[in-house]
Amino acid sequence: MTAHVLTRVANRTGIITLDRPKALNSLSLDMVRALTATLLAWRNDAGIDAVVIGSSSEKALCAGGDIRFFHEAGKATPQTGSPLLEDFFTEEYALNHLIHFYPKPYIALMDGVVMGGGMGIAQGGPDCGLRIVTERSKIAMPEVNIGLFPDVGGSHFLSHAPGRLGHYLGVTGATIGAADAIYVGLADVFVPGAQLDALRALIETTPGAELPAAIRAFAAPFPAGASELEAQRDAIDRHFGADSVAAVMASLETDASPFAQKTLATLRQRSPLMMSVTREMLVRGEALGVADCLRMERSLVRRTFEHGEVLEGVRALVIDKDNAPRWNPPTLDAVTPEMVAWFFAPVWPGHAHPLRDL
Repeated sequence: MTAHVLTRVANRTGIITLDRPKALNSLSLDMVRALTATLLAWRNDAGIDAVVIGSSSEKALCAGGDIRFFHEAGKATPQTGSPLLEDFFTEEYALNHLIHFYPKPYIALMDGVVMGGGMGIAQGGPDCGLRIVTERSKIAMPEVNIGLFPDVGGSHFLSHAPGRLGHYLGVTGATIGAADAIYVGLADVFVPGAQLDALRALIETTPGAELPAAIRAFAAPFPAGASELEAQRDAIDRHFGADSVAAVMASLETDASPFAQKTLATLRQRSPLMMSVTREMLVRGEALGVADCLRMERSLVRRTFEHGEVLEGVRALVIDKDNAPRWNPPTLDAVTPEMVAWFFAPVWPGHAHPLRDL
C-alpha cells in the first residue's frame, strides 16, 4: 500500500481517499497498485456493499497520471520501453476495467480537477456507478495537449457520448464544468461544494446498499440552460461530424461564431498527428467493448512513446515550460493515412497482449 491512498470502512461502505495534494493526486504506479489491491479485496468482501472514492483536497480528485515520471522513463528507453512505464499503463488500464465492471456501487466525488487518469478512476460502469460533480469540477481528457491521446478508456466513454460531443472533447482536450459533464454523460448528479460535508456525513450514516439512492435524493437539481455544450450542440455535431481533422478545421473556418473560432484556435495548438490518431481511435472505439478499447489504447500508448510525440509535448508544457512544442510532423497537411495507421498496427500477437485476460 501507499501513504497516498487511504482506506477505511464506514457503515458497510469502503471509503478511498486519495492523499497526494501537492501533485493534485496524480497517479503513481504505487497508487495504481494500492487502488487495485483495495478494490479486489473489497469486491468479494461480504461486509462491504458500496465504494466511495474521493480526495483529501478540494482542488482535485485526480489530475491524471504522473507525467513527469512518463517523461523521465520514456526518454530513458524510447524504443524498448521502460519496464516501469510498461507496468504503469498495463496496470492502470486493468484498474480502469476493474472499476468499469465493479459489481458494487462505485461512487466518485469528482470535486476539483478530474482529468485524464482521474477520469479513468471516476468513470464507473453504467449499472452501478455514480459520479458526483460540484461547481469546482474541472473535467477533461486533455491528452492531445501533451502529444498523447485520451486513454484510460476514453476511446469507449468519449466515443459513446451523444452526437459528436466526445469527438469534440477528445480532439480539442477542452475542459468542462459540472453542467456540461452531466449533459454529455460523464457525470450523474450535482452537489454544491458547500454541501460536501453534509454529503460525507450522509455517506458515513447510510448503509452502503442504500447509498446511491440516498445520494440522488440529496443532490441538487442543475439549472436548465447551464450547459454550453448543449447550447453549442448543433455546431459541434456539424463541424465534428466531418470525416477527418482537416475537414473539421475547414468546417470551423466557415463559421464566424466565437465558439467556432475559439475551437479552431485551440486545434491549431495541438499535435496534428495525435489529433488525427485520436479521431481514428474514437471512430474505432464506437464499435468496441470496454476491454477491446483498453487493449487498443495499450498498443497505442506504446506506439506514442516510440514515436516520441508525447515526450516532446511533456517537455514543452511541463519540463521546460516554453509552451512551444515541436510537433512531428508540424502541420496537419503533412499527416498521412499511413502515419496514423502505424499507431494501430498490432504491437503484440493477441495471445501475448498484456491485457489479453480482461
